[in-house]
Amino acid sequence: MGAERDGSAGRGPGTVARRAIRTTLAACGGFYLFLYGLDEPVAATYALFGVVSMAALSHIPGTGRQRAAVMVRTTPAVWLLVAAGTYLAVRTWAAVAGMLLIGFVLAFVAAAGPRAAGATPGLQLLYIMPSFPPYAPDTLGQRLLGVTVGLALLVLAELFVLPEPRGPTYRQLAAEAGTVAVRCAAELNRPPYALSAGSVAAVHAAGESLRPLRVDEADRPAGPGLRDRALAHTGLAARTLLGRLLHLPPPPPGKAPLPPGADLLDSVGRAAAESAALLSGAGGGNEEALHLRRLREEAGDRAEHERQGLTAARGRRRAALLEVADAAVAYTTAAELAVRGRRARIPGGVDAIRFWYAGRGAPLLWWHRLVAHAGPRSVYFQNAVRIALALGAARTIAGVESLPHGFWAMLAVLSLTRTTAAQTKATVRQALAGTLLGALLAAGVLVLVGGRTTVYAVVLPVVMVVAFRVGPVRGVGWAQGMFTLVVSFVFAQLAPVSWRLAEVRIMDVIIGSMIGVVFGLLAWPRGAQAELHRAVAELLEREAEAVERTTAAVVSGAAGVTPDDRPLQRALALAESAYAQRQGEPRAPAAGAPDWQAAVMTGHHVLWGSRRLLARSGPVLDPAHRDRLGGRTAELVAEMYAAARRAVAEPPPSAPPPSAPAGGTEAPGGPAAAAGARAGAVAADGTGAVDAARAVDGAGPGPYPDTPESVAPSRYFGALAWLESLTVDVDRVLAPCRTAPDKRK
Repeated sequence: MGAERDGSAGRGPGTVARRAIRTTLAACGGFYLFLYGLDEPVAATYALFGVVSMAALSHIPGTGRQRAAVMVRTTPAVWLLVAAGTYLAVRTWAAVAGMLLIGFVLAFVAAAGPRAAGATPGLQLLYIMPSFPPYAPDTLGQRLLGVTVGLALLVLAELFVLPEPRGPTYRQLAAEAGTVAVRCAAELNRPPYALSAGSVAAVHAAGESLRPLRVDEADRPAGPGLRDRALAHTGLAARTLLGRLLHLPPPPPGKAPLPPGADLLDSVGRAAAESAALLSGAGGGNEEALHLRRLREEAGDRAEHERQGLTAARGRRRAALLEVADAAVAYTTAAELAVRGRRARIPGGVDAIRFWYAGRGAPLLWWHRLVAHAGPRSVYFQNAVRIALALGAARTIAGVESLPHGFWAMLAVLSLTRTTAAQTKATVRQALAGTLLGALLAAGVLVLVGGRTTVYAVVLPVVMVVAFRVGPVRGVGWAQGMFTLVVSFVFAQLAPVSWRLAEVRIMDVIIGSMIGVVFGLLAWPRGAQAELHRAVAELLEREAEAVERTTAAVVSGAAGVTPDDRPLQRALALAESAYAQRQGEPRAPAAGAPDWQAAVMTGHHVLWGSRRLLARSGPVLDPAHRDRLGGRTAELVAEMYAAARRAVAEPPPSAPPPSAPAGGTEAPGGPAAAAGARAGAVAADGTGAVDAARAVDGAGPGPYPDTPESVAPSRYFGALAWLESLTVDVDRVLAPCRTAPDKRK
């Protein structure tokens, strides 16, 4: 049975089985090579746990080839972490300090997207292992050799053992959306100047295909680099272009389109075709994109300096055509950046605000992403603080109490801590039950087999395949139980053991679980839920302020300016990340909660529309049109503030929250890894909101309050079209609140 393209295809039974086989081959290959072939138990241990860390405990998304690429890039970080852990093990306080700092940094890197977040738990463990006694810096070479060989074997296994087919890339999906736009532009430029039913269906299908939750995590453009930002921008621009074409008003009845508009629409089609070919690798030109940019600028200049106003029918179509052209220019520019990066051939200084990241180096872009979330309002920051404190506490207890195999307690913290206290407690219950059963079975085997290491060597590969196959599919209880068997059989080959090893395993897991529960209760116990309400409320308020400033500038005929919309951008980034994490947390159905996704997309619509309107000057509006625009602004702003009040006042749940989902995968590094992977749905600083439903969902301009014969400047019609479409957005935000009874006191 094929997995749906919802971003979870990489966790289907067939994929999990292939990964289990690859992990077992690499882990056992390195372990047996060093232990039985070279008599190097230290290197053997690190070879095995290096593989387990990066393949089983991490959740690096993608096919084997994509995962191998991530592992190769993270190998230098692995060496640094093993070395740091080795030298900081000299004292408990040094190891704890290192754990607090390194634990926070590694968890916070989840802000860089699902690929970085997926590797975080394994990297955490590769610092934890050497940070425990004995303090043995003389063994650093053996440790590095073991982990390097283990990772090399894992990379080879990922590349050549049971390879997986790769689905469509995000670039291909964006190219297909551009092809649909070409078809729509052609239909809208000939009678009857409307889209056919087939084209309407194609528009919706293309828009849906660009939703990140329908794209494999490894292919989501959620990273902070230039190409990822540009590709996310390409998807957003493609969906916006399709939405604008879907709702393009026809020419006045009985009249053919005027040449400037027809030429503009024709140029949109040619430029979209050129960019689609570029994205798919079948073309490399940008002449049509440059021609469209010139036409768009000329049309904007004519509208800005036009002395004679337009009738409502012509003005509405003119405003819509300029929005179509603007979306098409954004699509072509973003596609050029996504394919060519810093070598993109775009005019210097053009769209410098929207494409601020063009030409920037990777360190600066990473810094921008991390700084955007460097504060307690960010869920990435909250998750990093939670996991760092929990790991630090676990390392302190393990060092002070001299726990045998104390790193198992820290592994339990990594594996079981979730982003909400309720989710952590539910996970702990399942994990303890699974660990108890696994320990009982392991104790029985240790008693029966004793010190016959050959038996453990023969059985270990079978147990590993079952553990890494069953755990991700059947849930955390099965994962913990089977992993208990794995570590018992591993340590039975490294040194003589008794059934008490299983007892130690239970004790360590209990200690780690309790630490996870405590810090889950102390540090933001509700996860993203509370933050989502606050972030969306603030976002809606910043949107209202931007709308008021923009329409005031249009009414007064202010000259073109570059708006300072940094507060809106930051509010948008925080709302996006909170919404992305909230999607992965269990939650009770709450009647009357706003539509969070619509609120996030409204922020993008406000941001782009405000910049577009303020970029050019226009005449002072006459009193009649000033009053009409002012009235529409006042109504919209009032609705935005009402939506903000409704967002911050959380309705009570109508049912108790469900427990952790059965059959889910064990998520080491819970908050950092899970939130980072899910946050691939949107970029963390506002450039990747390609999972927003607004772009092609029918939110077109509404009815105008003018008569068809009324005359007004082009800038007026552009502002009015923007306000009407924002009204539809805000209506969608508040729709669930209106349809559900208000049970709040």
